[in-house]
Order: sequence, then structure tokens, then C-alpha cells
Amino acid sequence: MKLLHKQIFFELLRLFGLTVSCLLGLILIGRMLQLRSLFLSQNIGFFNILQLFFFLMPFFLLLITPIATMLSVFLTFLRMSTDNELTALKANGVSLYKMLPAPILFCTLCTLFTFAISFWGLAWGMDMFKVKLYDFAKTHSKFALQPGVFNKEFPGITFYAHQVDNEKGELKFAFVRDESIKGTSVIVTAPEARIVSTPETAEVKVIFNKGKIFRQDGDELNILKFGTYSVKLDLGKLLGGFNFTEQKAKDMTFERLSEIRRMPSSAPSASPRFYRKVDTEYFKRLTLPLGCLILGLFAIPIAYVFRGLKQQYGLVMAMGLFLVYYSMFSIGVSMGESGSIPPIYGLWLPNILYVLIALLGIKYANEERTLPVVDWITHMKSKGGLST
Repeated sequence: MKLLHKQIFFELLRLFGLTVSCLLGLILIGRMLQLRSLFLSQNIGFFNILQLFFFLMPFFLLLITPIATMLSVFLTFLRMSTDNELTALKANGVSLYKMLPAPILFCTLCTLFTFAISFWGLAWGMDMFKVKLYDFAKTHSKFALQPGVFNKEFPGITFYAHQVDNEKGELKFAFVRDESIKGTSVIVTAPEARIVSTPETAEVKVIFNKGKIFRQDGDELNILKFGTYSVKLDLGKLLGGFNFTEQKAKDMTFERLSEIRRMPSSAPSASPRFYRKVDTEYFKRLTLPLGCLILGLFAIPIAYVFRGLKQQYGLVMAMGLFLVYYSMFSIGVSMGESGSIPPIYGLWLPNILYVLIALLGIKYANEERTLPVVDWITHMKSKGGLST
């Protein structure tokens, strides 16, 4: 039995690694195109985008680990069923219950891994993503001023400096024209200026010293002298309106979500919708990792009773069953955030339903009984609905 459990466990691990790699690869291709379009006008390279994707991985792993766990268990037991290994083991007195320790251990490890991502990894990844995004926007973007070149990256604002020291952030003979206010043009000139960045708010200030302001409003022109004048810029505008400072529930740690639920006054926003999002995200962080264990157990009887299916058909069927689960989960999230139903009901329902089906299915599979729906599919297959 130790040898059997060891073989099943390592086959599960191999399939899990393959499934996660394939799913992350597909997501990477999609996100690369998305991030590339985001930085299309910036000097952001391939490896910079790859680094940003690395910090988004906890978010993706939280979503794909349950389906990877389910597919690994399903394909392992489907292969064993198709190759008649389950029949041979049954003939030698090894029931389905005796084979459960390996998949249960595997699913438990996947669940613990997903809980770690849910409680800590997700917030860490999003924080690092924002830090790196700010750093790239500040150091790699075209806003890094070039001497003698007019910069128009920010809508309605034009920058110019005759001499530029980007390392020290010092400008000589600086000029800025602000046309962001309709019908008004403001020109600021100064013999020197400096660039001051604020990572916490993702803002950059260009501070002019001892210059003049030319303000034209219609036919009226005003000229003012100043000692110090600053122009505030939001780097998020360079990135298609990305908001660095907004605190979203999905970016918070589980501890922070729990704190807001205990003390609503500590929330950054007092809107009822924000509290609903916090409540929904709290239960989402609890229920989604448990989906690894539940979907893994659910996959065992499904693979057992659908023996004889080719793996490509089994893969399509498993994906379809997962989509049903995830659709129910997504509906629970949407209804929880909108206030239609309490999040605790909407997010726990898919897990409860699938765990009941899993336990009933394992009992039927161990007794070698099939559900009526399985008999119907087998009958359709014999008529040519599915090719064997």
C-alpha cells in the first residue's frame, strides 16, 4: 500500500506541475499583450514586464490552483480506470477507500499552499507590483526628460529643459506649458528647477525657483513673479489612468480584512459598497483555497464512473464541471458585492454542494454503482455520440 500511495502521489505532483505551468503560460501570453499595450508609449522592456508578471503570480495562482488540483486528480484516476488498474486493484481486495490517503494528502497540501497565498502572498504580490510599476514609470518612461526635447507625455502639459540631470533631478532653464484647463494657458519659466518624487502617492513634483508665470485667459494676459512654484504630476496618467493610491479590498491582507470587519471605522472608505466588498473578499479568501480539497475529492468518483473515456474527452468534461463550480462562485461574489445575498451564503454554497456530491460519488464508486446520468451518457456514446 505504501508503494501504491507513493506512485499515486508522485503522478499527482507531475500532473499538477504540468497543469500549473500550462495555465500560467496561457495567462502570461494574455497578460504580456495587455501589459505591453499599457506600456506601448514607454521604454519598458520584455524582462521588466516579466518581472511585473511575477508579482501578479499570487493572484493567478489563487485562481488556478483549485482547477489544477482537480485536473491532476481527475486525470490520474481516469488513466488508472482506463488502463483497468482500478479493476485489478479491486480484484486484489484494494477498495477505493484504501487509495484515498494519497489524493487526500495531495489535496491538503494544495489547500495549505493556496491558504498561504490567500492570507499573505496576494497582498505582498500586489504591493510589490505597485512599487515596481511606480519605479518603471519613474525611471524607464519617456517622462525621464531629455535636454532640449519637448515632452508631451502628460495630457495638456508640455515640459522643456535646456539642461537635465536625471540622477540628481535638477533642471536648468526649465519651461512648462499647462493647457489642461479649457480656455486657459499657463506658462511657467525658471532658470532652475528640480524634480521631487513621492512613492507613497505615486506623484512627481517639478519645483521651479525664482521664475515667472504667464497666464492667458482669453485676451487677458497676467505675468507673475514667484520664489517657488510646483507642478504636481500623477504618474498613473502615464499608465492609462492606473491608480496607485486606491486601497482595494482584493489587495489587502486577510488580517487587514478581518480588522475592517471587526472595526468598520478603520476602513479607508465608509461607503456600504466598500464594506460589502471587504466582507465578500473575506469569505472568498476562506472558501477558494478549500476548493482545492473539495474539487480534488469531487474528481475521484467522476473519473471512476466515467472510465473508458479518452483523456481529451475527460479533460473537456473536467473543465466543464469546474466552470460550473467557478460560475456559481462568481455569481456568489457578484451578488455578495451588490448586497443581493450575504456573501457567506453565496460563497459557501458551491463548496457545500460539491462536497456532498463528492462524498456520495465516492460511495457509489466504491460500490461500483453508476448514476442514471452516467448510464444515459454511456448509452449515447454507444450510439456514436462519443468516439472511443
